Amino acid sequence: MKLSLSSAAAFFLGLLFLLSAPARAAGPAFTPAPPSIAGSSYFLMDFNSSRVLAEKDPDKRVSPASLTKIMTVYVVFRELKSGHLTLDEKVTVSQNAWQTGGSKMFIEVNKQVSVEDLLQGVIIQSGNDASVALAEHVAGSEQTFADMMNEQAARLGMVNSHFENATGLPSPNHYSSAHDLALLAQAVIRDFPEFYRWDSQKEFTYNGITQTNRNLLLWRDASVDGLKTGFTDDAGYCMVASAKREDMRLISVVMGTASPNARANESQSLLNYGFRFFETHRLYQAGTPLTETRVRKGEKSLLPVGVGEDVYVTAPRKHFNELKPESQLDKVVIAPLKKGDTVGSLIVTLNGETVLTKPLVAMEDVAEGSFFRRLYDAALVFLER
Repeated sequence: MKLSLSSAAAFFLGLLFLLSAPARAAGPAFTPAPPSIAGSSYFLMDFNSSRVLAEKDPDKRVSPASLTKIMTVYVVFRELKSGHLTLDEKVTVSQNAWQTGGSKMFIEVNKQVSVEDLLQGVIIQSGNDASVALAEHVAGSEQTFADMMNEQAARLGMVNSHFENATGLPSPNHYSSAHDLALLAQAVIRDFPEFYRWDSQKEFTYNGITQTNRNLLLWRDASVDGLKTGFTDDAGYCMVASAKREDMRLISVVMGTASPNARANESQSLLNYGFRFFETHRLYQAGTPLTETRVRKGEKSLLPVGVGEDVYVTAPRKHFNELKPESQLDKVVIAPLKKGDTVGSLIVTLNGETVLTKPLVAMEDVAEGSFFRRLYDAALVFLER
């Protein structure tokens, strides 16, 4: 069944999906190959559609270095949102946190520092001392905090990640992947937009010491607003970056480059490639009925059907109007039904190739019908089989 598009999507898809007349044959959707990236692995995806635009060894397990801190702040953000923590809450700095090696915020033993300052110390200054101080405050110990990190990694589908500390300092069983780090960045931006603002902050001053954000793209590209850089001898220079141009947001991950400048250049190349050759638009809005299906044994016979979340599609530029959305509804839909129950699939194709599949769901509850309605429909269902 062909679906009619929302007014916003119709702007981009024109009358193609609204008219029943045969469409003109579409030309091939040609997209140039991604740029050559001088890194051990990389990953480029669209934020809204999750479409992968470029990748190399995306699931290869690598040392994440300070990219680990994206998960550190993600866990803290969850504690803030749940009400278990507040931004003005004071954290007493332990000897253990103070003496942590590597990059520092320069907090002092037994001094009290607000959660907000520590978060900026982690995000902007990449302070290992601030990371440990937050971990100890939230979980009692860094090891217990690492367990919380791994719990969230599993929940987010980060199947090639395991965390042993909050800093990213080298540890034998501490690893992640370019793909997993992109999923994590997507979750930070999606779940905590109110805190994500710190990722674009260029500098932060604490204890009289001003340190600049190591993300060089914040100075080079106004569309870039996050997320994190990292370096260890084992990991090389790596970066997770995100940029938004008009209504399209991309996330890039580059691992194992040779220098701070190289990781910025390679990240910029990936982002420019994605924005130049692809476009993303919302096809359907969550909660908007797209079609309807017949319901058997219910108090009503017709059920409005739509999508449970906004549906975004990424396609090669100048080919977006060639997308074809169709619905495949379950042959038999039987009451009772709850709003959100899956009753079919939305399939979007481009030149015969499936680019997106999403569940179609019930837009409202349908209670069981009367005894006679159920009996009558049972007979129809039997005959239709």
